[in-house]
Amino acid sequence: MPKRVDHEHRRQQIAAAVRRIAADRGLEGVSLNEVATEAGISKGFVQHYFASRDDMLRFAVTTLRSGLEERIATPPGAEPRVRDLLVALLPLDEPGRDAALVANAFVVRALKDPEIAGHFRTGHGLLRDAVAALLTAAKEAGALSPTVDPTAEAGLLLALVTGLADAVLLGYQTGEEAVALIDLHLSRIST
Repeated sequence: MPKRVDHEHRRQQIAAAVRRIAADRGLEGVSLNEVATEAGISKGFVQHYFASRDDMLRFAVTTLRSGLEERIATPPGAEPRVRDLLVALLPLDEPGRDAALVANAFVVRALKDPEIAGHFRTGHGLLRDAVAALLTAAKEAGALSPTVDPTAEAGLLLALVTGLADAVLLGYQTGEEAVALIDLHLSRIST
C-alpha cells in the first residue's frame, strides 16, 4: 500500500526550518539547500513543495501568525488584559527573541514584496483591533481615562512595543526596563 504523505505537515516542516534559519542568520541565510539541510530533507523535496525561494518565503510568513497567537493567548480561565498582551509581544525569553528576529527579517523583505507586506498589514490590523477591544472594555469598566480613544491608543501602544522590542533585541534596554515603560504608559491612561 502506498505511503500517505501529509503535504501540509511537510510544508509546515519546511516553514519551521525557514524560521529557524531566519532567527539565526536572517533571510539572507535562507536558500533551498540550507532549508533542506535544516529540515532534514532533500532539496528536491523542498522544490516539490515550493517552486522558488520567494514562494517558500511567502508561505513561511503566513505561519508567523499562529506562533504570535500562541504567545499572546490568555490562559484558560484568566481575564484578558492589555498589559499581558503587550508584554507577550516583547522578546523576553528565547522563543520571544527568535520570533522577534524572524519577524524583523520578514519586515525587511516586506519592504520589497507586496504579498509579504500584505500579511503584515493584515496581522497588524488584527492585533490593533484586539488591543483596541481590550482598551474599550477597560474604558467601559471605568479603568481608563474617559478621554482615551481606544483605537488611537492601540496604535500608540503597538508602536511603543515595537520600539521597545527592537531596543531589547539590540541590548540598549533590558526586558525589565521595557516592561516598566509599558507599565508607565498604561498608568498614564488609567484611572
